[in-house]
Amino acid sequence: MDLNFTPEELAFRAEVRDWVATHLPADIRQKVRQAQRLHKDDHQRWARLLGAKGWLGYAWPRAFGGPGWSAVQKHLFEEECALADAPRIVPFGPVMVAPVIMAFGTPEQHRRFLPGIASGDVWWSQGYSEPGSGSDLASVKTRAERVGDHYVVNGQKTWTTLGQYGDWIFCLVRTDTQCKPQAGISFLLIDMKSPGVTVRPILLLDGEHEVNEVFFDNVRVPAENLIGEENKGWTYAKYLLAHERTNIADVNRAKRELERLKRIAQAEGVYDDVRLRDQIALLEVDIVALEMMVLRVLSAEKSGKQSLDVAGLLKIRGSEIQQRYTELMMLAGGPCTQAFLFEAMEAGWQGDQALGGLFPGGAEHCAPLTSHYFNVRKTTIYGGSNEVQRNIVAQTLLG
Repeated sequence: MDLNFTPEELAFRAEVRDWVATHLPADIRQKVRQAQRLHKDDHQRWARLLGAKGWLGYAWPRAFGGPGWSAVQKHLFEEECALADAPRIVPFGPVMVAPVIMAFGTPEQHRRFLPGIASGDVWWSQGYSEPGSGSDLASVKTRAERVGDHYVVNGQKTWTTLGQYGDWIFCLVRTDTQCKPQAGISFLLIDMKSPGVTVRPILLLDGEHEVNEVFFDNVRVPAENLIGEENKGWTYAKYLLAHERTNIADVNRAKRELERLKRIAQAEGVYDDVRLRDQIALLEVDIVALEMMVLRVLSAEKSGKQSLDVAGLLKIRGSEIQQRYTELMMLAGGPCTQAFLFEAMEAGWQGDQALGGLFPGGAEHCAPLTSHYFNVRKTTIYGGSNEVQRNIVAQTLLG
């Protein structure tokens, strides 16, 4: 198995690197590098730049307006964007719902929904989790009842990431209560501006508004917004989750954050601490191992061999690595780590320059660390908890 890149792939990498360096706005780059809060405008400006280039749907086939890149090219694109401090593409539209629409939607749905996703103009949200239905999605209770040429939707979704920005939401809804749970679910696309849709913020421990509750009160949804067949939504959900779990692994962001961890340790004067260096080295070894796993999968795809479905395994290792580097950043920052200072960061204040640009209690690079640490606690839960993923991996390997 050859894990080296070909000359053509290296030339492609250089092309992506040059384009990103030229087009990524400097203010967005700086925010990502310092782990500062990104607003909707930041995400959408970058998405529209990628959309104009034809790269927002970077994993899409040519038949649907994508670049038709190979698996290796997609990996290199993700890596170059991460290492250039570009924002991670918000995945709900281009990475998650778009492949489902392509695979199971009608030609009319292709024409209607895909262009807005590809351009970055339409913001999509995900409506899967409910109170009491997180990792066990088969237990969703949000009801969609067919009435003529519409579905009437009632229920609640929760933990809807960035749902306050959403134009559309793709939802798992229950359309049959008389069969086994997995068989009575449908996949429905809902306009979030529809009467009866209410979005309420859930404020996190660090005060951030990242997730939401979404309520549906007699929301009328045209039946033409159903993807595929009624009661077959569980099949489409599993197809989508494979994309989400692979995306959560995010080895390229881990490589970027490893370098950030080293910068923080150096700035705080603890980089030469043998015990901390030992932990950083162990983390780096695990990141390289995760990258080798990804490259092995890409090599198998390139050679036409059927690779083991490792989406769950990638999700487990990737999410655990994310938690480890945030923990080590907190250790490196020591007592200088603190909650995110919204007012200071929003005003562009970088501390009292007479004191060397310090925040109260620490340097600028320490300000977001506590917020980042809290936020990444979720990664081993969403997309299917790691405990559930371990069971799935074990069943796949052992039968």
